[in-house]
Amino acid sequence: RGDRVAIVMPQCFETAVAYMAVLQMGAVAMPLSLLFGPEALEYRLQDSEAVVAIADAKALHDLHLARKHCPLLRTIVGVGAAQTSPGQAVSQAECEWDDTLAQFSTDFGLVDTLAEDPAVLIYTSGTTGNPKGALLPHRALIGNLPGFVASQNWFGFDSRARHAAGESGLPEPKTQSVFWSPADWAWTGGLMDALLPTLYFGRPIVACRERFSPQLALDLMGECGVTHTFLFPTALKAMMKAFPGTAKRTVRQQFKLQLRAIMSAGEAVGDAVFGYCQSQLGIAPNEMFGQTEINYIVGNCNAIYPSKAGSMGMGYPGHNVKVIDDNGHECAVGVPGDVALNRLDVHGQPNPIFFLGYWKNEAATAAKFTGAQGQDDWCRTGDLAVRDADGYLWYQGRSDDVFKSSGYRIGPGEIENCLVKHPAVLNAAVVPKPDAERGAVVKAYVVLAPDFVAAPALSTAQKQDLALKQAQLVQALQDHVKGLLAPYEYPKEIEFVDALPMTTTGKVQRRVLRLQEEARAQEHMKTRT
Repeated sequence: RGDRVAIVMPQCFETAVAYMAVLQMGAVAMPLSLLFGPEALEYRLQDSEAVVAIADAKALHDLHLARKHCPLLRTIVGVGAAQTSPGQAVSQAECEWDDTLAQFSTDFGLVDTLAEDPAVLIYTSGTTGNPKGALLPHRALIGNLPGFVASQNWFGFDSRARHAAGESGLPEPKTQSVFWSPADWAWTGGLMDALLPTLYFGRPIVACRERFSPQLALDLMGECGVTHTFLFPTALKAMMKAFPGTAKRTVRQQFKLQLRAIMSAGEAVGDAVFGYCQSQLGIAPNEMFGQTEINYIVGNCNAIYPSKAGSMGMGYPGHNVKVIDDNGHECAVGVPGDVALNRLDVHGQPNPIFFLGYWKNEAATAAKFTGAQGQDDWCRTGDLAVRDADGYLWYQGRSDDVFKSSGYRIGPGEIENCLVKHPAVLNAAVVPKPDAERGAVVKAYVVLAPDFVAAPALSTAQKQDLALKQAQLVQALQDHVKGLLAPYEYPKEIEFVDALPMTTTGKVQRRVLRLQEEARAQEHMKTRT
């Protein structure tokens, strides 16, 4: 009881079984991505003091290397190891999944767990320092559900139905639902926003091990009759560029989609993607904002209140969410501040969605909150927003992504959204470039859409022609932003790249680009002295 069990698995049946088993025996599930190399695995296994790892055959080699410095890791259970080269994967695991299950009884006595007992340990993809382990209690698995249901347009239930007083159990669903998301089940998005809540409500969830592509996603959703999904904004942008659709034949018609809800999170959706979902996929997306420590707290729910294109939405049912200033006071309408969640819910009771704290890091846990215990105890998300007169929040960027240029406050999200509206742009990231006179200037890193990518092998004349075309494209993109946003917001410099640095959870790592610009500026200063 309380032991940490690492789960290094893809989307598959055995992964779902592993999570259920670990939770029901009172142990702590620790999801780890198959993308992790030996160093990333070693750090998390060491820090968590995990004693067992359940791993896909593809992860066994790296897990074996990491294990050399993890003396507390007693057992590795290999899943699918028997299907690999004879003796190769099995030798790196003490036992194979099927063989192990065959040795035990099919009867299992569930362990009674308390609301405050730890259930899941997820290491956050932090922007600075080593990842921190966020320890989630069993109550958070239930506290997470109101946001999930709201973000999925009530997930097939009747949003107008009222539970009778004293009635136990769940109401019958109004419609049947099938869920799928490309989000890795090793992260908060895939685990807490897809797998666990879908299973809680007894609905089928589609598992797919293949790498995401717009074609795969649309084919899968059409063929499997997917009604509810969670798609990252980057995935929706890729779909928008690959399959723009037409008014006469929409993408929904082309792939015979049955979608009734799309939740999107990780980055701002923006009105370009919002409009695409509405017109081509047949459903307005519910943008959601949360984080590992508290997950679903702010978002849209078209089933009970209309989405506004580009808005974060409102606080989800039960959560006491406000935009606060540096002193913990609520900001007035139109004034930017930090999106924060109170320790107490709207009824004055402790909110069950909160994490227990960061694993072995009391200082970081304390720094997450501001104010005293009780009404003034707020958890800051680091997301900046303004509130409008209707109570909707509008994303202004991460507190560490916002910068000033010539005295103007610049949020990257609005500029990135504007750039993506141009047909030449697949994705974009905006960061400050150090400037002696203005402090910083706006710089955009742009990934071109497939139709605009140049061929790799070019003659000298072709390269000159390409340079001219790129210069013209830079001017066109700058004019595009100037025509839609404030004059000070257009990117003074644009750099075309093959890909943007991304976290394994699908978020653009602006910090990597920001540090790159700072390093370039320092190098430039050295060459001048």
